[in-house]
Amino acid sequence: MAKQLFHCIATASFGTEGLVAAELRRLGFEGAGADSGGAFFDADAAGIYLADLRLRFADRVLIVLGEKTCLTFDELFRMTADLPWERYLAPDGKINVSGKCVRSRLMSVRDCQAITKKAIIERLRRVTGRNVFPETGAAFPIEVSIRGDLARITLDTSGTALNRRGYRTWNGEAPLRETLAAALVELSPWRPGMPLHDPCCGTGTLLIEAAFRAAHRAPGLERAFACDGFPFFREVDRDGLRAQVRGDVELDRIRGIGGSDIDPEALTLAGRHVRQAGLEGRISLSRTPLQELQREEPEGVFLCNPPYGERLGDRDSCRKLYADLHGLQKRHPGWKLCAISSDPGFERAYGKRASRKRRLYNGRLECEFLIFD
Repeated sequence: MAKQLFHCIATASFGTEGLVAAELRRLGFEGAGADSGGAFFDADAAGIYLADLRLRFADRVLIVLGEKTCLTFDELFRMTADLPWERYLAPDGKINVSGKCVRSRLMSVRDCQAITKKAIIERLRRVTGRNVFPETGAAFPIEVSIRGDLARITLDTSGTALNRRGYRTWNGEAPLRETLAAALVELSPWRPGMPLHDPCCGTGTLLIEAAFRAAHRAPGLERAFACDGFPFFREVDRDGLRAQVRGDVELDRIRGIGGSDIDPEALTLAGRHVRQAGLEGRISLSRTPLQELQREEPEGVFLCNPPYGERLGDRDSCRKLYADLHGLQKRHPGWKLCAISSDPGFERAYGKRASRKRRLYNGRLECEFLIFD
């Protein structure tokens, strides 16, 4: 019997959709394509589980259950009630409906959520004959999204967002999401085997994501997903897929990755996160002022998320730090330097125009990722 294929979306932050589509194609999802807010692809249940395990830049993997233009709440109800919910939900499943509406006639998110859940219950009551829905079992995260009158019903297979790898237990003062850190590693000129140093390493996220990439370590390897509780995923050999991706890990490929900072508390957290990521002894950390930092290798990449000014309340000191980053690169003429910043005066303070830039978002902050060759 042919396996059922599902139409899916791997959601992503602005500017990283192309990275997600390219990664999906590398994983074997040949028809994957970028779109606003993520990348679309088709997969069976096992393929979806593999995507949850392996995707580095995506926020969530959603199954598109239905999509249709809905101009009234009645149309939304009928569209939802026509979907075969009995195939997807467990009898005691917790039906968690979230929603969002953008430029739609159905602007009440709360009403859209209530109508969607009511339609699901009505469908289950009609098809199964059950009248009691205890909702004491596994959660089924369902979203109703309406954009420009196009309603889309999705089922979230990831549960907790995919940036939650499991190694980071404290974010520090200015956290960088793991998925964005992985994207910066990918967009930088660094490739596994080259020296990499983060001179403002904070709690170590950029370094860990680079090490994961070098070692072929799947980011979702040590966490659970919402689809672990889905009845139609029971036939997926989840243990076998985890063993497969665990067998791909080659920690000996991690070479030349290090970071430094002047904040002892941040370095303590970085060391803890490195240990919790299973990378103890693979990443070097030191308390070194930026002005004194020196790497001996003739070529490499400096990659950092320096203070922006917004988060520390001291733009002047931040811009002095940007000038110090230029000094760091001058001391290392064979090295490239990459930084993400929301400060529009970064290049002026650095004292040089970036060779390349890309617009990204760090949370809600619009930023530029700058590469200085």
